[in-house]
Amino acid sequence: MSFSQDLWQRNLALYQKTLALPFNQELAQGTLSQEVFSHYVIQDAHYLLAYGRALAVCAAKAFTADDVMQFSEAAKIAIVVERSLHDSFMREFDISKTQFETTPLTLACHHYTSFLTATAWSESYPVVLASLLPCFWIYAEVGKDIVNHSIANNPYQAWIDTYSGEDFHQAVRNVINTIDQVAARCDADTLEKMHHAYTTAAKLEWLFWDSAYDQRQWLGLDA
Repeated sequence: MSFSQDLWQRNLALYQKTLALPFNQELAQGTLSQEVFSHYVIQDAHYLLAYGRALAVCAAKAFTADDVMQFSEAAKIAIVVERSLHDSFMREFDISKTQFETTPLTLACHHYTSFLTATAWSESYPVVLASLLPCFWIYAEVGKDIVNHSIANNPYQAWIDTYSGEDFHQAVRNVINTIDQVAARCDADTLEKMHHAYTTAAKLEWLFWDSAYDQRQWLGLDA
């Protein structure tokens, strides 16, 4: 069994819980509240900027020139996608630039982005890579499942197309191949740290969608 296969099997139950979240089920059926989706899009745009920064640090720590190019390009794409959210989803759902810029990170988004950023700066390349993989892999698998169950003329079809498209899935396969190559060079302690980083990020993926569905905020903590 490859390292990536072991990762997936260890976290399969968590993935299935993520797939079963009301956010993802209602997104597939096109019944997700526009208010909930707008909340999610704003937080996702904030998230992608931090994710792009973490990918850039990952590229700087990479073992090979090919890996440097792979994750430098991934960092660029994360920012391009973040900007496209402003030009497409945010415009479609009447989210202004001011509204986006003045909306703070939720607890879930703050927790997830802080984890990725701290891991990127403080851990070794293999562990950083493992922490970044769930956002690639889980989104791809969720996107694949949603497109298989999506209704016709789904109002969220553009989002579905982004994460179920072949370009994204090929990028995910490339990252999985990279982490298997990297893991083959690691000792047992590093491999366990990689497993822990992946599982933590996978839990935060679950939390991000769960939090978005309930539009959870920093309630009662205003100055």
